[in-house]
Amino acid sequence: MIAERGPSTAQRLKAKLLRQTSEWDSWYAGLEGERRVGRELERLSPLGWRVLHGIEKGNGGDIDHLLIGPGGVFSINTKNHRGSSVWIGDSMAKVNGGPPRPYAAASQAEAEFVRRVLGRYCAFEVPVEPALVFVGITSLTRAATQYAVRIYQEREVAALGPLNGRLTPEQVEQVYAVARHRRVWLRA
Repeated sequence: MIAERGPSTAQRLKAKLLRQTSEWDSWYAGLEGERRVGRELERLSPLGWRVLHGIEKGNGGDIDHLLIGPGGVFSINTKNHRGSSVWIGDSMAKVNGGPPRPYAAASQAEAEFVRRVLGRYCAFEVPVEPALVFVGITSLTRAATQYAVRIYQEREVAALGPLNGRLTPEQVEQVYAVARHRRVWLRA
C-alpha cells in the first residue's frame, strides 16, 4: 500500500511545518480521493454491484476501481483536486484553467485495456465503460461534445447504481471472479 512506502508521520509533519511540498503530497491526496470514491462505490452493493479497488497492473500502474454490475463494467479513475474548478473535454481536462491534462483519453485507454483483459477469460463480450470521478472540486464543466467518458463528482457516482440490462447476475459473478485474480492483471 502506498501509505506504507511514503515518509513517516514525523517527516510529513516537519515538511508541513516548514511548508515544504513533496511528491508524496500528491500521492496522499490521490489515496484520500480513492478512499472517498471507494466508500461511495461500496454503497452500490445492495443494488447488485461488485467493487474492486487498487488493481495492480503488470506495467506498474493500477486501476483505481472496477465497478461490476447489472449495468456493465466501469473502469473508474479518481482525480483529487481539492478546491479547484475543472473543465473536461473529449480527451483533455483543465484544472483551474491550467495546461491540458489527458484524463479523459487515459480513462478511455484504461477501459479498453480492461475490456481486452476480461474478454480473454469470459465466454461473452464484456461491456466496459470509462468513468472519471473528481474529488473535492468546487465546480465541474463538461464540454457539450464529451460523451465518451462518464464524468462525475464523488457524490454523483451513485448515479451508476440504477443502471441495468447489460449483464445478468450470473455474468456479474463470472466477471467479478475473473477480475479478482491478481495474475489476470499482472500478465496483461
